[in-house]
Amino acid sequence: MARKNIFASVIDQGGTPANPRAPVDYVPTGASRTLLTSFTEMAEQAERLREGETIVEVDPALVDDSFANDRFDLTDPEFAVEYAGVRDAIRDHGQDTPALVRPHPHRPGAYMLVFGHLRKRIAIDLKRKLRVVVREMSDRDHIIAQGQENTGRANTSFIEKARFAANIVARKLDNDNSTVFEALRVDGATLSKMLAVANIPEQLLDAIGRARKTGRDRWYELKQTLDRPGHLEIAMAATQEPGFNVLRSDARFDAVVSRLKAPKPRRRVVSTPPKRNWAPADGSLAAEMTGEGKRYTIAIKAKGADALAFGDYLSENLDDLYEAFRRAKRATKDGD
Repeated sequence: MARKNIFASVIDQGGTPANPRAPVDYVPTGASRTLLTSFTEMAEQAERLREGETIVEVDPALVDDSFANDRFDLTDPEFAVEYAGVRDAIRDHGQDTPALVRPHPHRPGAYMLVFGHLRKRIAIDLKRKLRVVVREMSDRDHIIAQGQENTGRANTSFIEKARFAANIVARKLDNDNSTVFEALRVDGATLSKMLAVANIPEQLLDAIGRARKTGRDRWYELKQTLDRPGHLEIAMAATQEPGFNVLRSDARFDAVVSRLKAPKPRRRVVSTPPKRNWAPADGSLAAEMTGEGKRYTIAIKAKGADALAFGDYLSENLDDLYEAFRRAKRATKDGD
């Protein structure tokens, strides 16, 4: 709702003095006309300020960032070239395009940025005032203005819009997502995919970055892949590979996808050999026999010294036992 005109007691909405005392046919001249003109100009200036039509300069230290983040870290090296170009243009020619701010809802005398994060950072870097338009607005109007400005920028990536959409929905400004629809100009199907993609763990999203050339379908495919058991761990391992951080963000995205699509090493199936057990009637010891391939193992256990003694006995009589085995084997063969 518009504020009451602070000059309403002096000038009405039509620009004429309220409760005029002069005759109707009086035409102000000289000092009177100058005073009236001054009042009119001040009223118009106040109205322009309220409507956000006047550009003013403010200390960037008094401007807090928007409550709804719509950018990845501006200190990312990938922003370096873009940032340097804009900074140099502002340094040499001035800030032609103002940022949009609103009076800070919780910090008197300060402002909250609606859009113009790059311009604010450059103003700080150049130690200059930030040129802004100040406009009173609600949180919903703030979101819509910020979203529409971002949508109009060619360098805003899908994942940046998706995270911004999730931020809006989480604030519950409405019950039907009308705010995010108006801010980003998307349909229900696209919003659904945005929210799904934004649900990818932040650690992985931050590691990949804004991936400006990577669109909705590839991000959504990645999300579906990550939902499979064990795939998130594989993706996170890819971000720890040497050289990953020096890649551009689209290449980092591709590196994660490539790792997820790489053939998985087959697990070696280890078979457990069958076991046989033997024990004498008195249970004084026990033997466990396992055989696999060309190997046969006998393990003897006993509470006392019988295990060692019986093992020694077997060792000392192996020749006799083996000969008995061979005779039995020949006899069986001859019988056939």
